[in-house]
Amino acid sequence: MIASNTPGRAGVRRHLMKTLGVAAALSLAVTACGGSAEPASGGGNVTLTVTVWNLAKTPEFKALFDAFQQANPTIKIQPVDILADDYAEKVTTMLAGGDDTDVITMKNVTDYSRYSSRGQLLEITDLAKSADTAKLAGLDAFKVSDKYFALPYRQDFWLLYYNKTYFDKAGVKAPAALTWDEYAKLAQQLTKTEGGKKVYGTYQHTWRSVVQAIAAAQTGGDQLSGDYSFFADQYATTLGLQKSGAALDFGTAMAQKSDYRTMFETGATAMMPMGTWYISGILEAKANGKTDVDWALAPMPQRPGGTGVTTFGSPTAFAVNKKAEHADAAKKFVQFAAGKAGAEAITKVGVVPALQSPEITDTYFSIKGMPTDEVSKKAFAPDKVVLEMPVSEHTSDIDTILKEEHELIMVGDKSAADGIRSMNERVKSEVLN
Repeated sequence: MIASNTPGRAGVRRHLMKTLGVAAALSLAVTACGGSAEPASGGGNVTLTVTVWNLAKTPEFKALFDAFQQANPTIKIQPVDILADDYAEKVTTMLAGGDDTDVITMKNVTDYSRYSSRGQLLEITDLAKSADTAKLAGLDAFKVSDKYFALPYRQDFWLLYYNKTYFDKAGVKAPAALTWDEYAKLAQQLTKTEGGKKVYGTYQHTWRSVVQAIAAAQTGGDQLSGDYSFFADQYATTLGLQKSGAALDFGTAMAQKSDYRTMFETGATAMMPMGTWYISGILEAKANGKTDVDWALAPMPQRPGGTGVTTFGSPTAFAVNKKAEHADAAKKFVQFAAGKAGAEAITKVGVVPALQSPEITDTYFSIKGMPTDEVSKKAFAPDKVVLEMPVSEHTSDIDTILKEEHELIMVGDKSAADGIRSMNERVKSEVLN
């Protein structure tokens, strides 16, 4: 799913799309559930282009596109497929080059902050203020100066995946309520060699959020503040896991471009903190016979003395490119995805929709292959979900600094104390001042 990422290639792509029969934009009535489209005078269909990542491994996109096309037979969706690791860079380049792809998927709020502040997205405040979005989780993350430039269709949060077979063999109960210290000890206990292959007690992916966002969520720390002392305890836990050999070290994971799905589905790890989006992936892998891992869910570990379950998460949204070739059709799709029909479509493949209701939750846990034990259900209902990264005009620049310093700490080029000190100094001098 490689999309053009230079202005020249973007122009070529637009030309090719037109030669394939992309029609003129339609005049569409925007409805909450996406009724049938009405062609513009003169008739004809619309081909709506939508950026996505790893289409073949992301079942929600196909489910959503199929449902929308069935409800809107005059609109065909043409995915613009981009590698997940390259997504932000390529979309950034596309928008800067004037590309006219219609719908841009907002993979995270950091990218959204960047694109909306640059005036690259179409304002859709009218859709955001409709009555149908009253129960749309994550909508506030896309509010910029009382305006909206995207609508969430998915609301993910982090929990703990674990391999039931390894827990059973070790005589360990389901991790229903772990502190971070207990999690670290359990990871060491579960680390072993099986069949000549090392099995890590846990796998913590290379994203900075695995350390920094959960620290902010559970301490109340502000990632935009320029004071990151609240990261210290989480770095101590993470570096301790790495030093003890209970988790794959960061340098190796980066060098090998470790895939969290592969780590869990091949049985290379007993536990793994990860977002709810992975549920659809493992359900698909199990259904297709690509893994035999016996899995379940547990709440994210908590700080000692905490009450309830606090985790972090982030909505995923669709936005309309300000230079979209078919802006009306694009708005229709964005509202469909955020509405009831869109929520039902992605729920069936194990994706957590932004639109919340008891009926949708019941449907989710009735999916074939979903764990139905009480601990898994508890994990799916945290008491508090804090936004992964606050949205402001500074979000993108601060995110870059925190990521750079995180990597230096994790590979051992800086101590956690020195890295945190650098974060404080750089954010204050390079961004806030």
